[in-house]
This record gives sequence, structure tokens and C-alpha cells, in this order.
Amino acid sequence: MPDDKNAPPYAASAASASAPPPIPPSTRPPVRDRTGLAILLMCLVSFIFALQDGFSRVLGEGYPPVLVVMIRYWVFAVFVIALVSRQPGGLKRAVRTRRPLTQIFRGVILVAEVLIMVEAFVRLGLVETHAVFTAYPLLVAALSGPVLGEKVGWRRWTAIGIGFIGILVILQPGSGVMRIEALLPFAAALMFALYGLLTRHVSRDDPPIVSFFWTGIAGAVAITLVGIWEWQWLAPVDWLWMACLCAAGMTSHYLMIRAYEMAEASALQPFAYTQLVWVSIIGVVVFGEVLRPNVVIGTGIVVCAGLFTLWRMRRKSA
Repeated sequence: MPDDKNAPPYAASAASASAPPPIPPSTRPPVRDRTGLAILLMCLVSFIFALQDGFSRVLGEGYPPVLVVMIRYWVFAVFVIALVSRQPGGLKRAVRTRRPLTQIFRGVILVAEVLIMVEAFVRLGLVETHAVFTAYPLLVAALSGPVLGEKVGWRRWTAIGIGFIGILVILQPGSGVMRIEALLPFAAALMFALYGLLTRHVSRDDPPIVSFFWTGIAGAVAITLVGIWEWQWLAPVDWLWMACLCAAGMTSHYLMIRAYEMAEASALQPFAYTQLVWVSIIGVVVFGEVLRPNVVIGTGIVVCAGLFTLWRMRRKSA
């Protein structure tokens, strides 16, 4: 999966509020190896994703999260249409899919996952939400068998088990510390994992540009059907926050696309975890969140297990 350009890398900002859609491929082959620059871009993207999550929390505390996500998806849909229009075949090619129901389902799952993440930001904070969401790569590995029929070896199952021990360290069940809200980011991670696996599934028949288009458009339509009933005008200062959120979303996705034009996904995915550092800084400094020791230890366990799982999948694909 790491070498599959249709696979969304870890970026809880979409799932978080920024989980990225599948990346449309470059129309030109890379002239030379630019992995170093691509890694720097991925680190910058992770920082922007963290800012994006901070903007989402600010807006989510004052307005219904469904309204925040709906407006953001409207802007994202325009971005998708503009980007796809510049690809070979344009919109006519992007609309044609051999799996319309699956493509629509993917878009709906992703927008629902973004909505859950924004709600989790408000209820749990950025730090604990992302700490639990780091289970996403492990869930991808665990579900790749039943969803895609892939064989998962004992090494990856061991890593998955160790990763879920890390989740238990974060949640501390039975200690009186665990809250029911902690299930929100876990549910979002599960949905994001399913979204990633379905993206791999449709990539067998549809090129990335088609999946990219349907992700944005199906998601925008779905959230509008639900969110339009919660419409209210934002205060003038909050429109500035919304503009920052949308600008961060478009900038991060554009830079991520450029990064994936320069280097393989397997080389970039580990650096997407730097988002955890930025999220922790923003959560503690800006929102006064507490970085509890069990969260730090548990997150470290989950990240190590996730990196091992990604490495094993890369070895298998090689």
C-alpha cells in the first residue's frame, strides 16, 4: 500500500479535518530524483494540516461542525474541479467511472469521517484526537484481508496487536480516565482506513483523476444534503477563520500533490507523522491542552507499530 499512489497517507487533518483524497498522478515522468525536496514538502504539508485542524477546532467550538465541514467542502469541490480540468481529458474523463456506487460511497465515508474528527477536536482536543487516530495504518493492515482479500502475515498481525496495546495505553480503560468521546477518533480512523482500502479497490478500474474528482464532488453533495439545514451566517471575524481553513486545505493538498510527483509514497509516508508534533504544540500552546504521559507513550507505541506495518507492506509489494 505505501507504494500505491491512490492510497491516502496519514494526515489526520481529513480524517481529521484534513484527510487527503487520492492524489492525481503527474502527467510528466520525473526528470531526476528529488526525494529530499519532496520530504521537505511533506513536512510542510504536515504543518499546514496541523494548522488546518486548529482552525477547524476554533470554528467547531462556535458553530455546528456540519456547517464548518459543508462550507469547507464547497471550496474543496471548486478546487477539485479546477485541478481536474487541467488534466488530460478534463472533466469529461473524470466523470466516467466503472464503479459509480463505490466512488460515491468513498466520498460519503470521507466527508463523514472529517465531520467526526471536527467533533472530536471540540470534545477531546487536538492532541488526544490525533493520538487515537494514529491507529489508522494498523486498521488498514487489519482490514486489507477481509476487504481486499490480501494475506496478512504473522509479523504484521503482531505489529497490529502491539499497536492496539498502545491505543489501550492512551485510553486507559478501567482507570476512570477514559471517556466515551474517545471512540470518536477511533471511529474516524476506522472510516478513514475503509476509505483508503476502497480507494485501492476502485484503482483497479478507475485512474486516480477519476477517484480524486468523485471524492470531492460526492462528499460536497452529501454534506450539503445534511448541513444545509444548519445554515447560519458566520460572524465577520469567523469568515476570516474560514478563509484560513479553506486556504490551508487547498495549499496543503496542492503541495502534497507536488511532493508525490517527486517521490514515491513509501518514502514520504513516515514524514507525515511529523503532524503529531505540530498538533501537540498547537494543542498545548494555543488551546491549553495537557500532554499526559500515557498519551505520549501510547502514541509512540502506535507510531512505531504503524511504521513497521508500512515497511512490511512495502517489502511485500517489492
